[in-house]
Amino acid sequence: MLPAYNAEATLSRTVAELDRDVIDGVVLVDDASRDRTVPVARELGLEPICHDRNKGYGGNQKTCYRAALDLGADVIVMVHPDYQYSPLLVPAMASMIAYGEYDMVLGSRILAQNSVARGMPRYKYVSNRFLTFVENFALSQKLSEYHTGLRAFSSTLLAGLPIERNSDDFIFDNQIIAQAITAGARIGEVSCPTRYAADSSSIDLGRSIHYGLGVLRTCADFWVAKHGLHRPGYLDFEPGKMTTLRSLADATTGEDLASVSEQSRKLGTCGTRLA
Repeated sequence: MLPAYNAEATLSRTVAELDRDVIDGVVLVDDASRDRTVPVARELGLEPICHDRNKGYGGNQKTCYRAALDLGADVIVMVHPDYQYSPLLVPAMASMIAYGEYDMVLGSRILAQNSVARGMPRYKYVSNRFLTFVENFALSQKLSEYHTGLRAFSSTLLAGLPIERNSDDFIFDNQIIAQAITAGARIGEVSCPTRYAADSSSIDLGRSIHYGLGVLRTCADFWVAKHGLHRPGYLDFEPGKMTTLRSLADATTGEDLASVSEQSRKLGTCGTRLA
């Protein structure tokens, strides 16, 4: 799944490293790019979904996820087409979900590497570490990074989250993690090489500050919801849904699998593809 915006310079490199022997389909959504992203995508054999106006990073992802679920994907992997994250990790991340170990996997730029030495601007690294520390405390997690553009989901988890209630801006990324935790999802990580090149996309300082404030707001939203003080709209759904489904599966064998399949369908389980 490729949420694209002005990715003409890096799209070919990204697509070239996607293992098509493993991946059944590639969904590219263009968010009204001003460059040749769409023609390049077509030259690569893709059939891009094109927004007639810019809907924002979160709005782009919403279209991506809806399209991937409509294709019947079992595992859905998002990778930014700006080549900042390695597409070579897609099969490994997908297998962590396909074998039932995790419901969501994040590609971490922080885990087991010196990100600054590999090109991450120091101010981004410092803000990343600070925000991650706050989020781990507020969300009761031990993740190394929340801000990655390389993510994998099980279709059951993704279809069960009210992602349409999330922001259309960059804070979508944090809101969907908060939703996954609320749903009881098991979240894993893999180490992802850091790449910062001149043609890779990056938000400016002003938008970074706005994003950081949004992250802190997400932390506050989760904390008040957890303690029953207030439940923001995007977190207002039945918690622990994934845990319930796994318990049903663990307790069921043989002919009863049909019942579990029906429960899975109600929670949004899709077909047998990787998107």
